[in-house]
Amino acid sequence: MRRNKWLIFTALVVVFCLALGACGGGQTTTAGDEDLKPQTREVKPLPEGAESEEKEKTMSDKPVIEITMENGGKITVELDPDMAPLTVANYLKLVDEEYYDGLTFHRIIPGFMIQGGCPDGTGMGGPVERVKGEFSANGVDNTISHKRGVISMARSQDPDSAGSQFFITNADVEFLDGNYAAFGFVLSGMEVVDEISAVPTGANDRPNEPVVIETIRRL
Repeated sequence: MRRNKWLIFTALVVVFCLALGACGGGQTTTAGDEDLKPQTREVKPLPEGAESEEKEKTMSDKPVIEITMENGGKITVELDPDMAPLTVANYLKLVDEEYYDGLTFHRIIPGFMIQGGCPDGTGMGGPVERVKGEFSANGVDNTISHKRGVISMARSQDPDSAGSQFFITNADVEFLDGNYAAFGFVLSGMEVVDEISAVPTGANDRPNEPVVIETIRRL
């Protein structure tokens, strides 16, 4: 009887061990599971100013400007001094001088671009200073393509005649590549560009009613 009890006990132990081994062998772990488990750790406050520095590291260090229209619309544009350093420097100089405040988009062509920055509102005016045309046909390796939402400089036939007039493309117009100094990209507000593109125009693609730039400012 005692021997039978011992055999039964031994058998139960073996069965239990086999069952435990089977559960362990069949368990599947997924990478990252440890991250789902509650963890207790000390949270140390960041040094003063460190949070702002971390945010700045994640943001582009390229200059950003905001075009505010008289009707309240806003177009935010990131400029690219790596591709067009002289153009960007000249544009920001004019922005800082508040040169563009109150000027208009005087030339509007749907499916092409909106052009502004002429102090006369005719397309014939601009500052005395002129900027070297930063595009490949003028010996500058500028690889920005004139896709929809690109900002670029207007000019006359003289490749170095850009001054203050700029345009924003409302369609892909790559045929301009290599002949005009593209210098940035619209980050937000393309709906405003499209609204401007849709205003009625008359002779010389001028809008029937002035499309006024209230301000252009750095962000």
